[in-house]
Amino acid sequence: MARPTMCGILGLLLHDPLATQTSAAGTEIAEGLSLLQHRGQDAAGIVTCGSGGRFHQVKANGMVRDVFDTQGIAGLKGWMGIGHVRYPTAGSSAHSEAQPFYVNSPYGITFAHNGNLINTPALRQYLDAEAHRHINTDSDSELLLNILANNLQKTGKFRINEEDIFTAIGDLMTSCQGGYACVAMLAGFGLIAFRDPNGIRPAGLATRKGARGGHDYLIASESVVAGALGFDGWDDIKAGEAVIITRNSVSRRHVVAPRPFAPDIFEYVYFARPDSTIDGISVYRSRMAMGDLLAEEAKKALDAAGLKVDVVIPVPDTSRVAALQLAQHLGIPYREGFVKNRYVGRTFIMPGQTQRRKNVRRKLNAMPMEFADKVVMLVDDSIVRGTTSKEIVQMAKDVGAKKVVFASCAPPIRFSNVYGIDMPSPHELVAYNRTTEEVAEHIGADLVIYQTLDDLIQSCRQFNPAIEQFDCSVFTGEYVTGGVDDRYLEHLERLRNDKAKAKKSGAPKDEPEVFESCSGPMNGADSLIGLANHSPKLGPRDPSTPNDEVGLHNSFYGQ
Repeated sequence: MARPTMCGILGLLLHDPLATQTSAAGTEIAEGLSLLQHRGQDAAGIVTCGSGGRFHQVKANGMVRDVFDTQGIAGLKGWMGIGHVRYPTAGSSAHSEAQPFYVNSPYGITFAHNGNLINTPALRQYLDAEAHRHINTDSDSELLLNILANNLQKTGKFRINEEDIFTAIGDLMTSCQGGYACVAMLAGFGLIAFRDPNGIRPAGLATRKGARGGHDYLIASESVVAGALGFDGWDDIKAGEAVIITRNSVSRRHVVAPRPFAPDIFEYVYFARPDSTIDGISVYRSRMAMGDLLAEEAKKALDAAGLKVDVVIPVPDTSRVAALQLAQHLGIPYREGFVKNRYVGRTFIMPGQTQRRKNVRRKLNAMPMEFADKVVMLVDDSIVRGTTSKEIVQMAKDVGAKKVVFASCAPPIRFSNVYGIDMPSPHELVAYNRTTEEVAEHIGADLVIYQTLDDLIQSCRQFNPAIEQFDCSVFTGEYVTGGVDDRYLEHLERLRNDKAKAKKSGAPKDEPEVFESCSGPMNGADSLIGLANHSPKLGPRDPSTPNDEVGLHNSFYGQ
């Protein structure tokens, strides 16, 4: 599938008073971000808080391992910090688009966010006309940060307390519509985390014993980070809940009236790591169940078509768990027929459909021995544009497959996602206004089999019956938050389709640019505002950069 975009957030607070003068927090945050790398491969950033409430920052475009080298991490002094990884958002190159973001007033706040808002024009108008806060980008993260900062500033206090923070977040949730999970850090005070009132985007927290007594605290998009860093007691942040963490206490409160809890089902289909648990549901177990239920659907479809499958082959990597379960359920041999080149970028960031098609063949290689003279069932997590699926089907036939059946763990994707998954516009979705038979013809498959929506929901809900609904808007076009009308969707489509992106960026034809949700340029990387960037790859020794003159310095030197 052509991969949509997503982000990952992380926060860490160490109780150890000696951590203030070390890079212990920064080191662990970098390690934690590497475990969230699947959620964001375009840019990464960390801000820590050290002695006297001083912020230290490293952020840049690139993978976690490239952005946070030894020299960069050494500059991340402090006892707490937050981090962020951003998924590739076609065409972006500015280091300033990396999070976390920063405002110095009030109190000094850094902020990281995963998600998307659906009422940005109204929020921009409010911040401009009433709050008198300048918004410099199209980033929802900048809007959320400034709404929070303005709500805190309304107190007029020299020092705020927890009650002020809960009130500020409650007011933010009332005014900001969409899906979002956020983590923030107040200079010298502690960490703040909150999740949208419908719980669409995931986040949770965990604890462990501190090195010198007390407890350390972790906030992350997925539970896998907790286990790897030695934390336990993982607990999902509830929908509409805010969490305040200091060295001395953890306070939690629902700050808005209850709304329907509807976590995004696509987390289980594709985004989350299989070794994570989100909202009480094991991602691995849910994908096994998807395979079992898809097998039943496949059995009916194969019988109706008069086809007998010789081998089941997954499209690497996400579909492996489901494909293996499907093969076992049907009693058909399971084989790894595609070898993946892990050093080629995701297909969806390639400039235009032509390049995407070429990139599929660079990324995957089919082994003829597993395809020759066989009826093959390929299993993928979903079919989005159909570009990748079409090339994969052709690759299977090129190496001798007699017939190719294509099975999708997700139902047909026909609608836009407005809550932080930057999918193509509906007209670019292969299932848009097409029947299953027409999709099969388009991608060159002899048969396409989709998971039913009821079965997909059941594959997840059976592990946590307390969840009464999921956000399934990409399948149904029904948006749990409300406020999504035709005008908004038309605007979103203009932003997201390939031709519009190329036109907006002034790029050559077929070269898309960023649609910003949790991404977007912001003060503090290589712009003239914000926290200077201590990144060894950006270089304070280079010609004078804004980061070296104003705000937080970026420890990332020279590109």
